[in-house]
Amino acid sequence: MLTVGKIAFIGGGNMAEAILQGLLREEAGVGICVAEISPKRRDEITARFPKVRVVADALEAARWGDVVILAVKPQQAAGVLDLLEPVITTDKLVISIMAGIQSSKIEENLAPDCRVVRAMPNTPALIGAGATALCAGRKASAGDLDLAQKIFALIGIAVRVEEKQMDAVTALSASGPAYVFTFIEALSDAGVKNGLPREVAARLAVQTVLGSARMVLETGEHPALLKERVTSPGGTTIAGLHALESGSFRGVVMDAVEAACHRSKELAGK
Repeated sequence: MLTVGKIAFIGGGNMAEAILQGLLREEAGVGICVAEISPKRRDEITARFPKVRVVADALEAARWGDVVILAVKPQQAAGVLDLLEPVITTDKLVISIMAGIQSSKIEENLAPDCRVVRAMPNTPALIGAGATALCAGRKASAGDLDLAQKIFALIGIAVRVEEKQMDAVTALSASGPAYVFTFIEALSDAGVKNGLPREVAARLAVQTVLGSARMVLETGEHPALLKERVTSPGGTTIAGLHALESGSFRGVVMDAVEAACHRSKELAGK
């Protein structure tokens, strides 16, 4: 149960919408205000969510909220933080979903004693199946992290990490959906190459990935053990796995995450 009365979103993009959908779906009993600069987007949010207060003025929303969720693009961070500085007091919790913007940067631009939690959700949050990592700024309390975790648990799972691990989170779970989409596409293409109609191959590929992921989650068993149950001696699966290993499949996936992690650090100026 959330123990906050009012949540203000600064920015009304897709991820902000995903979070407020989670709040409304669970009837969390909080007031919600969205500050959005685009008139068209404000109209869209108002039409979809009539219970949500929608304004153009970010300062008005931040002044109103007990929790202020920064949901603008990273390149807008400096201007938005400067704008909000006069109204962010220590009684407000600031949650940032701005990729690559460290909590120390937010504290520096708002106030040294402001309470900041950083969150890194991923795009499956849009359907309530997200994976979010959270880390605390210098002044955020255990209760602040608890509250943030409850909010993001409404759109999937939420885990806690140290801030120095956020680049790895970006590379794994934030970028990860793109890797999975590419794998699904390749699996589907392989089905077509071997004679399946495109629609059938696509449905089988998607359900195979979905079902496999659910097995890992619901059984709690290591993926290697589940893989062994599918792999009969001298069978088709081991032949396919040999081809994957010959192509350094696992090494390539690890390289992809490492490359994304390196790029995340570059973008953050590390």
